Amino acid sequence: MDENAGRKSFWNETGDDAETWHSIDWNRVDADVRRLRQRIFKAAQEYDMPKVRNLQKLMLRSTANTLLSVRRVTQVSRGRKTAGVDGDTALTPQERSLLARHLIAEKNVKSSPVKRVYIPKANGKTRPLGIPVIRDRVQQARVKNALEPEWEARFEARSYGFRPGRGCHDAMAAIYQIAGKKQAHRVWVLDADLSAAFDGISHQHLMTSLGKFPGREMILGWLKAGVMDKGKFAPTTEGTPQGGVISPLLLNIALHGMEKAAGVVYRKKGAHRAVKEDSPALVRYADDFVVMCHTEEQAYESKRRLAEWFKPRGVAFNEETTRVVHLTEGFDFLGGNVRRYSNGVTLIRPSKDAMKKAAARIREIIRENRGHETKRLIGHVNSFIRGWTAYYRPWSSKDAFKHLDWLLFNQLWQWANRNHRRKGRVWIANHYWKQRIKGSKNRWIFGDDAGYITPATHTKIVRHVPVMDSHSKDDPALTQYWKDRASKRSKLETESKFLQSLAAKQKGLCPECGLDLVEGAEFEPDNVHDWIAWFDARRKALNVHHKIHRVHGGTNDYKNLVLLHTQCHHQRHALEGKAQSSPQDVLEPGAVKAARPVLRGPGVQQ
Repeated sequence: MDENAGRKSFWNETGDDAETWHSIDWNRVDADVRRLRQRIFKAAQEYDMPKVRNLQKLMLRSTANTLLSVRRVTQVSRGRKTAGVDGDTALTPQERSLLARHLIAEKNVKSSPVKRVYIPKANGKTRPLGIPVIRDRVQQARVKNALEPEWEARFEARSYGFRPGRGCHDAMAAIYQIAGKKQAHRVWVLDADLSAAFDGISHQHLMTSLGKFPGREMILGWLKAGVMDKGKFAPTTEGTPQGGVISPLLLNIALHGMEKAAGVVYRKKGAHRAVKEDSPALVRYADDFVVMCHTEEQAYESKRRLAEWFKPRGVAFNEETTRVVHLTEGFDFLGGNVRRYSNGVTLIRPSKDAMKKAAARIREIIRENRGHETKRLIGHVNSFIRGWTAYYRPWSSKDAFKHLDWLLFNQLWQWANRNHRRKGRVWIANHYWKQRIKGSKNRWIFGDDAGYITPATHTKIVRHVPVMDSHSKDDPALTQYWKDRASKRSKLETESKFLQSLAAKQKGLCPECGLDLVEGAEFEPDNVHDWIAWFDARRKALNVHHKIHRVHGGTNDYKNLVLLHTQCHHQRHALEGKAQSSPQDVLEPGAVKAARPVLRGPGVQQ
């Protein structure tokens, strides 16, 4: 790892902190961290623990790791504007540079308590989050880069939650691979739910699992830091607070080994491992999991074994919601309903609960936009529809999309009638509903001169290709595999064929920093509501940039445009001496005439 190169790019003594931050070579920084993660992974894969520990110490001292962690927490993270108990954030280049300097210089900094906040859940209840101070979040990101590759070499193949390169769709695809065959024999399901898993994890058991990891004392400090809830301090004797950067990884570590505990047995099949024919199969997404079994007795036996295994780890089944069901009865998992029908076909569809929540959210959006201009309404509805359909597009969702369009039509009709009480039905229909999409015969597309709402049924069903076996992004032997997945994934993140074309031309990578245009799945939430916001935030994190600025004679021609991360775009302009684009340089939606695309989706700027 080229530490000197990293330090030279950071310690720019000729400029102020803002100039120093903008001058960092992020391509090199990321490459340094990625190479070291790969070395840790390979050493762990080879069970060379002395080498693993030495490389982890190197990662914890790495300047590149500190810089990348500051960037991810203060620029990439959706929670970057959220302050901890000290009220501090680091949202300007000067503040980020200063924070990085302090973290590099400081040793043995004491952890601060987390700030307790409560966010509403879809069921009407609230979920407690613990928000660390910005300094601790960056420190956790640093430690995560040292710890995660070791465990990526260990984690089970069918563990999908909060892991690099894995997500909800992979988990659902794994379930379908088990239950989707007509001759499937695992027809009994332990549909499990854990009681507040994050809050109950045993600190002692977790620290034992971490072994001699060189950053274990920092982790223990965060676990024991306590909570500030409405101005009152409370100590923490168990659990890892939801909201911490490293918390999902710690949960995965605490629950590692669940397959063996449930009675899952593997056998070697060629170059791959496969679950034995008479063994149950377990699919896990963080603390949500199902065990697919051959008989009802086998399902209850798996539950009994797991209940015993959970005890020393501080977690337990929620007996009210955990059940054993037959596949013909169906079960809900990650917002989808998995069910085997009388004709022997197994389908995954949006669950009834998901459809109710979607209808409620549509009504809420319409209500929030009463009295506002149509453009705002269109933007809010499109944002929801785009995220919701993107989540459900890999499954049998055609009927659900039709139902969503029907719900939306009824709500929009009521909205239009309220806004135009003196107008007749014919005027309202002709004013808002027209045939607006080229090539479509549908004349009932809601919109106006500012744009239109894209129907849910215009989203094509595209089957998800699940991640193979135990493939990890930290495996140096699989670099090309992950590049190919990044390229394919970027094509599905926007309905704009023009943006898809730009992403394909760039092979799914940002040319400024060399990283994936689409953020990694380690940030992917485990529920549809949060997934929609996460999906939309990723799309907005992309800008279209003019290689030759319009003020300098550049055009909107395809050859003059490139797709960049928003933060990379800002850095490019800062290095060019432009703090922000001037109005005449901004590429407006629909402005590209070369291929006449409609630019909807990520922010489109110079």
